[in-house]
Amino acid sequence: MTLTKSARSRRQYLRKLKSDAMVGLTVLATAIALVPLFLVLGYLASKGAASVNWNFFTKMPAPVGQSGGGMANAIVGTFELVGLACALGVPIGVAAGIYLAENRGGALAQAIRFSADVMMGVPTIVVGIFCYAIVVRPFGGFSTLAGAIALAVIMIPLVTRTAEEMILLVPHELREAALALGVPRWRTSLLIVARTAASGIATGVILAVARVAGETAPLLFTAFGNRFWSTSLFQPISSLTMQVYTYAISPFADWQRQAWAGALVLTAIVLALEIGVRWLTRGDAQVAR
Repeated sequence: MTLTKSARSRRQYLRKLKSDAMVGLTVLATAIALVPLFLVLGYLASKGAASVNWNFFTKMPAPVGQSGGGMANAIVGTFELVGLACALGVPIGVAAGIYLAENRGGALAQAIRFSADVMMGVPTIVVGIFCYAIVVRPFGGFSTLAGAIALAVIMIPLVTRTAEEMILLVPHELREAALALGVPRWRTSLLIVARTAASGIATGVILAVARVAGETAPLLFTAFGNRFWSTSLFQPISSLTMQVYTYAISPFADWQRQAWAGALVLTAIVLALEIGVRWLTRGDAQVAR
């Protein structure tokens, strides 16, 4: 009996040792994964923080070869492009996600799902060339609208697949209860099921926004860039990503410093969006506990 207890105790000790070892390995892996993130953020802060000032947010770019100026037009242009892309892409993506969730077995749904998966893997520069061919050339020039369409094309498959997955998490009993009360299926899908999954859908939308906010390649083929204020949807417009690219490859030291500042501000915007995702989903995490 004593030997049995000793063997059992030894097995428990070995299991605990293995468990602690695996926990230690996962913590180590997490730390290693976070090292590049903190290195990038630290390097950006050291290079760009000195150039982030009031003039950076309120002044226009200085003439070529002159120091000073800012990226006010690029910051506004970024929000304008992303906002218009959301207005174009989010309704389509959410509607497609609802359709896929409610018609999982249909041939059309399977084709849409497959197309969305393929589109998520397509390089964004290909999307830029595609929009250049079907929007820029037929309409005779680069424009804000063309840039927003390119970003919307990138957003749609991300929002579609996220919306579908979030809607599938809604208990099926909720649909059955609404249908049993005589609620039409379209109202059940829109006002009950989609509303229940709203926080998850919002999370997918914000993640899609965070991705397109950092895109450069598709905008080079569509929005092109503009050193001045752009008030028309049919004129070229600047964005932080394009301005950073232009300044980073320039031979002027002051422009290169501003490129670091623009990269830091863009990273801060994306980080703020990610924090917004955590804030939106904090209630769901508490309910899960």
